[in-house]
Amino acid sequence: MARPATSGGQLRSRLHFQKRIVADDGYGNDVAGPFETVFTRRAQMIARNGTETVMAARLQGVQPYTARIRYSAEAAAVTADWRIVDARKPDRVFAITAPPVNVDDDNRWIEMMVSEGEPS
Repeated sequence: MARPATSGGQLRSRLHFQKRIVADDGYGNDVAGPFETVFTRRAQMIARNGTETVMAARLQGVQPYTARIRYSAEAAAVTADWRIVDARKPDRVFAITAPPVNVDDDNRWIEMMVSEGEPS
């Protein structure tokens, strides 16, 4: 099935792609440090059906999205241990739930499944 064409005008979101840096704990051990922005891209965020889960005896809503961005070597290197932060609303954080997929095999677009409301 052919995917709908995406134009640059549909890339309305601006996203920071972040990964944890490796820090020294002072004793010579490497530990996971804070998240650091690696690159920023414009994206199309396509909302999917949301879910509600019970975590720690609380009802928590999880909203999945498909993030579509232009292909780049940086974007192809993103893994599930990264996170995405909305550049306009930094309190919106998305956990990457599926690694990037080259959707058209022409190296034009990459899609990844992300979810808002899950710990990253």
